[in-house]
Parts: sequence; structure tokens; C-alpha cells
Amino acid sequence: MASIKMRAKASDGVTTIKVLISHPMETGTRKDKKTGKKIPAHFIQEVVSEHKGNTIMTAQWGPAISKNPYLSFRFKGGNAGDTVKLSWADNTGKSDSAEVTIK
Repeated sequence: MASIKMRAKASDGVTTIKVLISHPMETGTRKDKKTGKKIPAHFIQEVVSEHKGNTIMTAQWGPAISKNPYLSFRFKGGNAGDTVKLSWADNTGKSDSAEVTIK
């Protein structure tokens, strides 16, 4: 199952990207209520977005970001029909990426 849901819309020369990422985002400080043991840290460390081979946004995240994070950002230079790519990598070595066509 894809972990990234993304939309991109251009208006007046500015493209707005809206992203929802499915991820547990565990801090490593919570305890399992049944076992009493700490739940291991599992969080996204880096999110990168690209347009036409150029990086348009990089975010360095940590354990303070909420579960299933929502991200929205804007950039200039995107046109309807262009493709925007977004990828993430977490502290356990897992990653995912997705592409969307600007509308």
C-alpha cells in the first residue's frame, strides 16, 4: 500500500502541494500498555520534493512530528501537466516516494 497521498494544483504561477503520509511516527518514549516495554522509535527523518530534477523542498523531521503527518507547501515555476515527486526516509531505513501531475 502506498504511504503517500498527494495533490498539486497550479494557480497564478504558484503551485500548491498537499501531502498526507501514512506513518506511525513513534518517538521511542511511549510504553506499550500491555507489556510495559518502550515502543521503539520509528519516525520520518527527511522529506524531499523535486520538480523537473530540481529539489524544491527539503524537510528534516524528528520524533516530534505527529502520526500520519500532513504537509502543504507552495513553489513558483510549476505548470499544469508537470510532474512533482515527493519522497521520505525514516530512521529504520524504510522509504517511499510518489509522483503527481500538477493540475
